[in-house]
Amino acid sequence: MASRFLKTISTAISISIGLTACVVPSVNGATELPQPLPTPAVATELASFYSQTIDWQLCPDPDALQDLQVYCGSFETPADWDSPEDGSLRLAAALVPAKASNPIGSIIFNPGGPGSAAVDWLVGSPDYVGTEELRTNFNIATIDPRGVGQSEPKIDCLTDQETDDYLYGQSNFAIGTPEERADSRKSLGFFAQSCLEHTGPNLEFVDTVSAAKDLDLFRSLIGDEKINYLGFSYGTMLGVTYADLYPQRVGRMVLDGAINPKRTDSQQQLGQVTGFDQALRSYLADCLAGQDCPFSGTVDQAMSRIAKFLRGLETKPLPTDDGRQLTVWSAVTGLIMPLYGKDWWPSLSEAFFAAFEGNGSVLIGLADLYNDRESGKTPKYSSNILEANIAISCLDARSPADDEAMAKQNEAVLAASKVFGRYWLDGALTCEQWPFPLRAHQGDYRADGAETILVVGTTRDPATPYQQAVELAKLISNARLLTFEGDGHTAYGRTSDCVDSHVDDFFIRDMVPTEDLTCQN
Repeated sequence: MASRFLKTISTAISISIGLTACVVPSVNGATELPQPLPTPAVATELASFYSQTIDWQLCPDPDALQDLQVYCGSFETPADWDSPEDGSLRLAAALVPAKASNPIGSIIFNPGGPGSAAVDWLVGSPDYVGTEELRTNFNIATIDPRGVGQSEPKIDCLTDQETDDYLYGQSNFAIGTPEERADSRKSLGFFAQSCLEHTGPNLEFVDTVSAAKDLDLFRSLIGDEKINYLGFSYGTMLGVTYADLYPQRVGRMVLDGAINPKRTDSQQQLGQVTGFDQALRSYLADCLAGQDCPFSGTVDQAMSRIAKFLRGLETKPLPTDDGRQLTVWSAVTGLIMPLYGKDWWPSLSEAFFAAFEGNGSVLIGLADLYNDRESGKTPKYSSNILEANIAISCLDARSPADDEAMAKQNEAVLAASKVFGRYWLDGALTCEQWPFPLRAHQGDYRADGAETILVVGTTRDPATPYQQAVELAKLISNARLLTFEGDGHTAYGRTSDCVDSHVDDFFIRDMVPTEDLTCQN
């Protein structure tokens, strides 16, 4: 079963205006932890969920906590929010208490995906969420969305070996041929049925709308009248869905690396092909201007060399130091991974130097990082992001999979990038055989009545192209756009003091922009 880039690839912060939060008083210097609000006026069948108390305990991996304490817990949420009496799911949660003795409140963050294990992310990197000033003034909280990470039941589709075959395998048929399309349909049909078999009926309810309702429950359980939210990448989709469902419960919301939810699935895929092509060109321009670059000539000549290199891998994989083969699919993954941030560009140059000498080790190592795979010949994955990404995405949006529609989409992605377009062909096949119908949000995403939402966009963001941030800021009825003129996926807490200052002012000092803002690289 060989991999395809058949779904959108994604994945990676306010003073409360009149917001109140409940905390446990400090006892003998003990850390104060947020406590739930009194049970709100909700439907009778939801009262037991909103009356829970999270039993926060120090997370069990102290070696990963660095200089911050991280608390872990869990809570029950309805499996089906439309029929809450029919059973529940257990969601994992984590919280880093603010350093200040009198914090403003809590910020719930989502690092992206869909399918990123947010709890592991926060436990392993608690001082990488936002800025030092933000972490001083706010508790930082997160949950693993339903089916993801430590939440139960977990979306489970493939064994580690089957996942390896899917992500790193070599196709038996030439890309773009009818035989390859038929083989892909067979593989993806197996994937869908395997997800249903191993995950069970709860697979039907891992959609973004349900996850947004889980966020509202979590907001109440950590004691906030209104949500303060920081969402990156797919987290912007989750955030704007929440804002449209509960506009009166929005406090301060920052959406960084924005997705326009009104774009079709086909448009999202085309946007990413274009975005990664632009990011690769930015890398090459920077590389060619330096002294230690594996390319020569012009950017266009370098793009042609990369395209030729990838085509060669379709029939002749490269060896690697651990005995695996670098196939074209693992090479494309290894290529896009460093395009998420300029800090990774030297690693991409190193990968090309080695690959052009016939060694695929660095590229496959970059693919391993992207796929949450431990290095080495024996497959071992640390998360279920592949399975969760597809399961969640297929409930949120789908592309038409008839021959005419796919031919039109294939023509568009091929025209968008001579490097990447070939590997985004037939994208609609991913969800064609999904065993459950769409559960897409039925609202308009305008979030009428919400407080001002800050949308952040990076002009050369490969995964969530900048134009989507422009579109989302216009779509939301009360939003401001913060533009970062630079490279990489998302902006806050990365490399721009200007972006950090504006976002911190928004969260901490209640400084709401009166106009759109721009930060230079």
